[in-house]
Amino acid sequence: MSEHVRPEADLNRLLELLRGHRLAVLTGAGVSTDSGIPDYRGPGSPPRNPMTYQQFVGDSAFRQRYWARNHIGWRAMDGARPNSAHRALARLESMGIVTGLITQNVDLLHTKAGHRRVIDLHGTYARVRCLGCETLISRMTLAERLEAANPGFAADARASGVEVAPDADAVIADTGSFRMVDCARCGGMLKPDIVYFGESVPKDRVAAAFDLVDSADALLVVGSSLTVMSGLRFVRHAAKHARPVVIINRGRTRGDELATLTVDAGCGGVLAALTDALAAPVAAR
Repeated sequence: MSEHVRPEADLNRLLELLRGHRLAVLTGAGVSTDSGIPDYRGPGSPPRNPMTYQQFVGDSAFRQRYWARNHIGWRAMDGARPNSAHRALARLESMGIVTGLITQNVDLLHTKAGHRRVIDLHGTYARVRCLGCETLISRMTLAERLEAANPGFAADARASGVEVAPDADAVIADTGSFRMVDCARCGGMLKPDIVYFGESVPKDRVAAAFDLVDSADALLVVGSSLTVMSGLRFVRHAAKHARPVVIINRGRTRGDELATLTVDAGCGGVLAALTDALAAPVAAR
């Protein structure tokens, strides 16, 4: 049974558990909401139905809808900037306290914040893969091709106002006229280099994440409800090997019963205070 700490309580218990330990970190969508990127399952989030891998590869109408929405939404994600939570975690890494970070997010905000060792578990929004020849291209390159095939589409959508959704998506009702493009090299189907629901994370990426957890003394989970197994498995692994697990998240998570300590709070404030407290002994030396 985990111990729950109120966000307004002092940081003594967190410091007691984490000070002197090398930390592996696992982050989810809750770490990026303060950067303007909504999440799927946080308190107050509207119901959302993310596209599955089977829908994307099996139905051209789903692909058309996805690329039309992504043609607008990826720009919002590309323009997002790290918030205090990302900066605090990067600072902990620079101090040698965080040994590496596993993120379920595709927004690259940890990399933008200056993290050196990041495992993008589900890929990133910034690359596109051909399912035929495996060629990788940048999302900007694809944007130029889609703009040429759909002149004015992005400008008209932005002018009418759009709601940004998770995973480089945007809420657009009329997508029926949008023209898709195929791989310029082989004519194959293009797909974001992102792990969709119903798709497996590459085995080498999972192995690297387990190695990161194994090489640390404790696991810190930030901003994840741990609803899907791709993240929960690392909490289970840490707990099985008697490593402390600390979870900072708004609302309950699927891993609470395995955690040593849970903090029901937003990420930024808690991490900033924790980082300052952990840095104090270093600064005093």
